Amino acid sequence: MIDGVEMRGVTVDDAAGLAGALARNRAYMAPYEPRRPEEFYTEAGQRERIGALLADRDGGRLLPFVLVAGDTPVGAINLGSIALGPFRSGGVGYWVDRAWAGKGLATAALREVCRIARDEVGLHRIEAGTLVDNVASQRVLAKVGFERFGLAPRYLHIDGAWRDHRLFQLLLHDNPPDGV
Repeated sequence: MIDGVEMRGVTVDDAAGLAGALARNRAYMAPYEPRRPEEFYTEAGQRERIGALLADRDGGRLLPFVLVAGDTPVGAINLGSIALGPFRSGGVGYWVDRAWAGKGLATAALREVCRIARDEVGLHRIEAGTLVDNVASQRVLAKVGFERFGLAPRYLHIDGAWRDHRLFQLLLHDNPPDGV
């Protein structure tokens, strides 16, 4: 992918590494994340969370990926809220370890997830939301071709309060859904 970082599907074997990465980046990501219970930052908490991600994957609702440098997780990206039929849409969320921020990793991962969404899943559209002041994430989205299409007041409960989000979308193609 870039600089020896690989993007692959998450597995329960990633629990310890993800717990370490999330704990290491806890203060860095706090302004952009919901408040989490202490258990979230443990291997057991990550095993439980990954189990839920994999159940959603198996149900066709989510594609969860981890970004790893060697054996160390340095980020994650999920294509979720997958809807097929006439909608053919999904949403994307991602985070990158502070040590890897600004090196193009989020952009490369997002480009690859968009390719997978278009070529392998057959989605027409991907949506993303960022906090109004998360300029770095907005730059990532713009580099990949996402366009801002709205503002969602009090959209998510982040860092202890309901926060406004800018909404972005990328139209992947205009082909009709299968079977139409």
